[in-house]
Amino acid sequence: MRGAIPLMNPSQRVFVYARVSTPGQTVEPQLRDLRELCKYRGWQPREFVDVGIGGGKESRPGWNDCWDGIRKRQADVLLVHALDRLGRSLPHLVSIMTELTERGIALVSYRENIDLSTSAGRMLAGIFSVLAEYERSIISERTKAGLRAARARGKRIGRVARHFDTERAQELRAQGWGQIRIARELRVGVGRVNAWVRASGAASSGRGSSSR
Repeated sequence: MRGAIPLMNPSQRVFVYARVSTPGQTVEPQLRDLRELCKYRGWQPREFVDVGIGGGKESRPGWNDCWDGIRKRQADVLLVHALDRLGRSLPHLVSIMTELTERGIALVSYRENIDLSTSAGRMLAGIFSVLAEYERSIISERTKAGLRAARARGKRIGRVARHFDTERAQELRAQGWGQIRIARELRVGVGRVNAWVRASGAASSGRGSSSR
């Protein structure tokens, strides 16, 4: 038993979350360890599981249910087998840890022997936060460097504007078409048609907003 994690109040409401990423894996080894720890502490946990799916928000129904319960203050402790079962990235993990702390919910990780309700755990959370900020800055700088290099090669950055056929727009306008219908026909935004109408003086009496 991993006795280094301090005992907590047995009456605390505990959520257990376990996850594996591929269908060939099973959460049973994780749950076995976590159930043993819960039994040792006298906890009656509520379990949430995701099996054979990735880390995206939409693909983790078990986690979504778990997080919904946490936000409704239905838990005092979140118990996981390892911290990498939670976050999709270090910044995402830090975001989860921060919100748990703000809500007064203790995060306990079995494998790392971590309890973020303790002073040592809070210090570790602070270190994670610094590392996450460093990771974000590195990604941002690499993105900016990539954009600068692309511009230097003469590559256009951003969405390419769709051609607006003003002659065709004028023909349609003369037939009594409204801006919305013209935009759909020419596959451009309504705002672009509206701007053309204002600039060209093509607006007619009351037909400008028609969607005929």
